Parts: sequence; structure tokens; C-alpha cells
Amino acid sequence: MKFIIGKKVGMTQIFDKDGKAIPATLVMVYPQAIAQVKNQETDGYSALQVAFQGIKDSKVKKPQKGHLKSIGSFRYFKEFRLPAEKLSAFKVGDKIDLSIFSENDSVRVSALSKSKGFQGVVKRHGFAGGPRSHGQKHSEREPGSIGGGGRAGGRVAKGIRMAGRMGGEKITVKNLKVVGLDKEEGRLLISGAVPGRRGTVVEVVSM
Repeated sequence: MKFIIGKKVGMTQIFDKDGKAIPATLVMVYPQAIAQVKNQETDGYSALQVAFQGIKDSKVKKPQKGHLKSIGSFRYFKEFRLPAEKLSAFKVGDKIDLSIFSENDSVRVSALSKSKGFQGVVKRHGFAGGPRSHGQKHSEREPGSIGGGGRAGGRVAKGIRMAGRMGGEKITVKNLKVVGLDKEEGRLLISGAVPGRRGTVVEVVSM
């Protein structure tokens, strides 16, 4: 299992040897290191905690300084679950960089999706809205009936699709490919689109 943390920069495109355009997402990878090795005996599960993107010591809180005293100061932390038998290959302070990846690696990318606030059913769920004829003036984006009558016993059924907060959820996209990387500059090109806005912290995992 190979894993790394990066920040989404934006989308671009590259061309393969046949001249075909491939949409890709550029991810910047900053210095990162293993901050903690968690095991079943002490933590109840086995995982690696990775610290990402170094910052000034003055910006780190005192409890984090004690936690990071052997590896330096970092801004973000992410955990990657691993089987217990694979933890022996890692130790606190190990550096992680793009050298573990190569082109055409199949990866899955996880990140928080864009937060879009409170949205109606047309944008949130893809409803068609009401017809714009037969005397209806203001129903283009209304949801229609949500219950009553004989539906679900005359009540609003649990889980019915309605307006509400949209986005801001952890999304995982599988079966993407590494289509380019620059180990010196810390640039990683991944085929297709990945979740989040520009600047979103993303997790890249290759099985």
C-alpha cells in the first residue's frame, strides 16, 4: 500500500503519444513524515498518522509540539489504516515523498467536496421541477408533493429527498491513474477530476 497527502491545485490537460487530450488534476505534494504508529494494543486499531506541510514553530500549539518533537512542525494530520503485520515497515520520522509512486499507478483519491450551502432539490438532487405551462407561474424549481394522502401512512417518509445543505462531505474517487509526476518539484498529475476546491487537502492511496 502506497499513500501520500497533497493539495489540489486545479485541473489541466495533457496529451498522450497519439495526441489525445487527457483531463488531469494537478496535486502539489509538500514535505511530510510519519508522526505516530498506532497499534491494536495501545490504540485499539492499527494505522499510521502522517504529518503534512511544515510551518513555523511559533504557530504550533504546545500539545502538538510535544507530539511532534522528533520530526518538526507541521500543519495537517491524516491517518491511513494498515494491517497490523505491515506496521513493522514504518517508524516515527520516516519521510514520505513522490518516489514511492510511478506513472500508470492506479490510485483512489479522497477529499472533502465543495461546500455549496443550502440548496434546492433541482441542484441538490437533479429534480426536473414543475411544468411551465397550464397556469403554473412559480413552480419551475419546486419539489412537488412530499407526502400526505396515502403515501407512507399520510406522513413525510424518512429519507425523502428534499432541499438542504449540499457538499462538504468526504468523497472517494476510485480507479484514477497517475499520468505524470515531478519528484523534484512535488507535482503529481492524476487523471480525471478529484473532489474539492483549489487548496483542498487530498489523500492519494495506491493499493
